[in-house]
Amino acid sequence: MSWTADHIPPLTGRRAVVTGANSGLGLQTALQLAAHGAQVTLACRDEQRGRAALAQVEQRGAAQLALVDLASLASVRDFAATVTDPVDILVDNAGVMAVPRRLTADGFEMQLGTNHLGHFALTGLLWEQLVAAEAARVVVVSSNAHRMGRMNFDDLMGEQSYSRSRAYGQSKLANLLFVRELARRVELAGGGPVVAAAHPGYAATNLTSGFTGRRGPLRAAGWLVDRALGQSDAAGALPTLRAATMADVNPGDYFGPGSFGGWRGAPVLVGRSPAALDDAVAKRLWDVSEQLTGVTYPGLPG
Repeated sequence: MSWTADHIPPLTGRRAVVTGANSGLGLQTALQLAAHGAQVTLACRDEQRGRAALAQVEQRGAAQLALVDLASLASVRDFAATVTDPVDILVDNAGVMAVPRRLTADGFEMQLGTNHLGHFALTGLLWEQLVAAEAARVVVVSSNAHRMGRMNFDDLMGEQSYSRSRAYGQSKLANLLFVRELARRVELAGGGPVVAAAHPGYAATNLTSGFTGRRGPLRAAGWLVDRALGQSDAAGALPTLRAATMADVNPGDYFGPGSFGGWRGAPVLVGRSPAALDDAVAKRLWDVSEQLTGVTYPGLPG
């Protein structure tokens, strides 16, 4: 039987944090979590768009808005400091895709800084709240684009050579390496939150404008491709929701669409590139991420 949002179990009494919840996959994830009883914090960068999203989610259940910019470690720290209750579900969803080279507030290349380093820091700063929850779950949203990525530690920030697609692939590969290393460390610690990953396949969201621009002939062509090949953002959020809510999810699991070569369809367990299974690279990325963000995970061994 194909998995749908109807399979989500009751989430009453559980607290969830979803980054990038103002639109697209994040909004659809927040809508379903709230509809099934969770109290959802929409962690959004833009207040106006965040409030519009909050109004939608509040029609389904309990929700609140928190302003956090994953491209600013100060913003991440400020938000994390406000979270004092246990966190049952953390969805590291926010991201940017294929943008021209620019830097975060901390001098990181924008895609790696937002998609990976911001979430690495946020998860670490909320780690004690996650451990305090019973059967907590962390879900990191990656992409099929991880298959074209490689970790270029000699030019991690694209200072010597920059390609927006290569940088995006690197950031999405970093998401999966982060999940792998975090799951390994939780196992060494004797247990803790279940850490898993998901990808939406080809979801027709505003992220694709990074390749086409927001208007003009390329955007028009992109719109046609979206309609022909893409699935809705609601369908694209299903792998994340399955990873975030089902009891049979194991540490390190990776969910994505099960049809059309992984681009569409109901969520199933999916494979990943050999690069995403490299334990030595995963550990090196973890060490670099700690150095760059200044964030460590309390209670986890190396």
